[in-house]
Amino acid sequence: MISFSSLEFLFRFLPIFLAAYFVLPSKYRELVLLLGSIVFYTIGEPVFILLLIAATALNYLLAVQEWKVGEGFSLHEWQKQARKKYMISAVALDVLLLVMFKLLGTFVDNSLLPLGISFYIFKMISFQVDVYRKEISVKPEFRHVMLYFMMFPQVVSGPIMRYNEGEFDLDRTCSLEQFEEGLQYFVLGLGMKVLLADRLAILWNDLQMIGFQSISTPLAWMGAAGYSMQLYFDFWGYSLMSSGLLTMLGYNFIENFDHPYASKSIGEFYRRWHMSLGSWFRDYVYIPLGGSRCDKKRLVFNLALVWLLTGIWHGNGFNYLIWGIVLGILIILEKLFYGKYINKIPVLGHLYVLAVIPLTWVVFAITDLGQLGVYFGRLFPFLGGAGIAVNRQDFIRYAQNYGVFFLVGIALCIPAVFRFFEKHRKNPLVLLFLLVVFWCSVYFAASSAGNPFMYLNF
Repeated sequence: MISFSSLEFLFRFLPIFLAAYFVLPSKYRELVLLLGSIVFYTIGEPVFILLLIAATALNYLLAVQEWKVGEGFSLHEWQKQARKKYMISAVALDVLLLVMFKLLGTFVDNSLLPLGISFYIFKMISFQVDVYRKEISVKPEFRHVMLYFMMFPQVVSGPIMRYNEGEFDLDRTCSLEQFEEGLQYFVLGLGMKVLLADRLAILWNDLQMIGFQSISTPLAWMGAAGYSMQLYFDFWGYSLMSSGLLTMLGYNFIENFDHPYASKSIGEFYRRWHMSLGSWFRDYVYIPLGGSRCDKKRLVFNLALVWLLTGIWHGNGFNYLIWGIVLGILIILEKLFYGKYINKIPVLGHLYVLAVIPLTWVVFAITDLGQLGVYFGRLFPFLGGAGIAVNRQDFIRYAQNYGVFFLVGIALCIPAVFRFFEKHRKNPLVLLFLLVVFWCSVYFAASSAGNPFMYLNF
């Protein structure tokens, strides 16, 4: 695939695409974006492009039939049942497609899992449900539905846009100020990815190469914190680049992260982390199940099911299942027991999040359950079973090498720092800073031959 941080994307695909997008009359821009998206995906996944187009066509046909049956203000009972049947058929088809490829990728060959299939299917499901709920007020056209599913800034790893957010069939315009704003977010995300996440990735790779049984307890905690930041800035960086591209093209900016590490509870953390995915599970799974407006037993069931599905969605290993179950248990306990207490003491809530979240990311990161046990033995040596560290002073050397990246990462986790950038982004010094960030990112991207976004695996 073409990564947003690759030189091929930055200096070949993107300039050619933008030239075509803005040189041609505005009425052709949606067509240019659709064709560019098909080319973008075909370069990365030529084997699966026809499959995704076929899935798009089938979803559209079912949605159109559902729309035709539901025309009018007052529906007969047979119309309601027919619409529901079309919606359920489409959703079942989409879920079956996702499950089939997940199983093929797990038990046959990982190359059989199409890139971005999870996000693609989630868009299809939300589209079908929104048609059923009559939240899409104008009959969708095939080219708009296809563009919505395949829009290249989002097709690989989201954010998960809703169909109505696309505001398709407008005379798409983009002011110079809007283009500049989108470009700034794109460059900022590029810097987070290449200059921060990719550097911290080297630390985690080193720990894997050394072997978890050989590292000291301080280094194990440093590794957990480093992986937490690596994943955050990798995915937040991708989201900023994606939303920045959309803004450059005249679409609305989609916020996908809201400084989750400033949260006071695990539940709040995941309302701020990957917000488009969280809102998708809320609107299309949690609320239809009854949400929180039910008795405690039903509430526990709803939360448990949502987090079980979240764990399964993220990956095929048992560690992802454990990760989802652990988070579900913590959020259920917050809802029913101690959440009200930590909310009253913000400092306690912040410390709780900063201590627990990195531990859950360790579960997320290590697919081998045996190695996961070794790592937790290193984190908590009093549990035993991990043996004696080979070099107890290893933390000092790694702290010297990676300390500056941790300091920058910690600063960017503070909401006030990002708000300062947003407030002063037109300042010449900020623009100069972004120019330096861009060319430094290009240099490191060229020297490291690019590093795929971590969330492309999920």
